[in-house]
Amino acid sequence: MADVRLIPCLSDNYAVLVHKGDETVLVDAPEAGPINAALAETGWTLTTVLITHHHADHVQALADVRGSARVIGPANEAGKINGLDETVKDGATFSLGPIAVQAIETPGHTAGPISYYMPGEGIAFTADTLFAMGCGRLFEGTPATMWASLQRLRAALPDETAIYCGHEYTETNARYAHQALPGDVAIAERLKTVQEARAGGEPTVPSTMAVEKATNPFLRADDPTVAEALGMAGADPVEVFTKLRAGRDVF
Repeated sequence: MADVRLIPCLSDNYAVLVHKGDETVLVDAPEAGPINAALAETGWTLTTVLITHHHADHVQALADVRGSARVIGPANEAGKINGLDETVKDGATFSLGPIAVQAIETPGHTAGPISYYMPGEGIAFTADTLFAMGCGRLFEGTPATMWASLQRLRAALPDETAIYCGHEYTETNARYAHQALPGDVAIAERLKTVQEARAGGEPTVPSTMAVEKATNPFLRADDPTVAEALGMAGADPVEVFTKLRAGRDVF
């Protein structure tokens, strides 16, 4: 299995290094200092950078960390990302040395982001689409678009998959989830776990798909118990998702 390093960047961003054999992959480039420090500490030489989407806090350090590495990013956002060597579209499968990768386009937060799944390593990088206990704001997509993307991830990623998202937003997401679904025992228990981790300075990333299915309200917009708790029994899941997202926007 690959060696995976979570790298806190900026105020609440995460970059990730994945190392296996002679391959070292960086997922997103928020801040050069912490990334270069991690490379120096491990002695790894960066070979590939995977970019998830065009927002500055995911790409702004690219020029300062890439060295001779090739940079791969989403084809549908290529015009907004400087420094890409290659692009990938939805459904693409490719190999980075011994690491197999699948590209899943997950629009909603932006128009064409790519989530990267490494099935042989049991890990996925969902950036600002699927957060621990949350999902991204809808800057360039509609609620229906984001709900469809979350459904794709829910279907594509096995329960045991480790989910690496792009930010440490979990405590706020957990508090919102508990407010929205106060009777949900699993959410209440996870809120306590998350608060303890953060109080101790520990990251809440990665999560797993099984945990997200159980405690992330945004993945459960088609769960009748969620709709009922929101006073929306029988509503279309897109409507339920829309209400959840609107509530989180102002939380």
